Amino acid sequence: MKRRAEAEAHVAQRLETLGSEWSLQPDATRKLADLLSLVRDDPRAATSVRLPEEAVDVHVADSLSALPLLDQLESPARVVDIGSGAGFPGLPVAIARPVLHVDLVESVRRKCDFMEEAARALSVDNVAVANARAEDWARTEGRERYGAVLARAVASLATLAEYAAPLLAMGGTLIAWKGERDEIEEEAAAGAAARLGLLSAAVDHVRPYPGSRSHNLHLYTKVRPTPPEFPRRAGSAHKRPLS
Repeated sequence: MKRRAEAEAHVAQRLETLGSEWSLQPDATRKLADLLSLVRDDPRAATSVRLPEEAVDVHVADSLSALPLLDQLESPARVVDIGSGAGFPGLPVAIARPVLHVDLVESVRRKCDFMEEAARALSVDNVAVANARAEDWARTEGRERYGAVLARAVASLATLAEYAAPLLAMGGTLIAWKGERDEIEEEAAAGAAARLGLLSAAVDHVRPYPGSRSHNLHLYTKVRPTPPEFPRRAGSAHKRPLS
């Protein structure tokens, strides 16, 4: 009992700190706390990190590290989280910034069911869930629709560039969460980006929570129209990445 109380106190303190850091409304911190409870209790939540005292940093704080970039978008802005899984980073971003509209694109129906239920339970009205592959979404409703594409723990940078480029409006930005930097991966991504109309803009080293290491946000900006042949057929970007 004592250990649980300590864990709950830790979560409450971390959310209070995050709320102050990111200028969150009290309602937002409450919804983030409830999201952590849902992730803990619902087996459909696609993550191995379920305990709120861990997930508050690994999932929530890490997701919110992109807010300075998203706050630069012109309002109203549409954002898409591809391969959203359990809803990270998209759900925390939507909770933290109600002015954004966030689409959560996920190919696995079971994962979509969790995200839809979470959005309903938390009354997150600025979220929509799409059960689709990123490539298919980019050929239909999502093409050139977004000011930002979010991708966390999804694929290599070159693959992400192909997923993101057709989704981005001109001037839009891909924000890709990555760990330790890999020179070979970044070189391959630069070649892919050039073919897709993207330009590598920056790599922001972030420290979303105490003790975190090697957290980097890779940014690519859309500077030219994406050739009409992209995206390729579903699965091609993963199996045969551009370079």
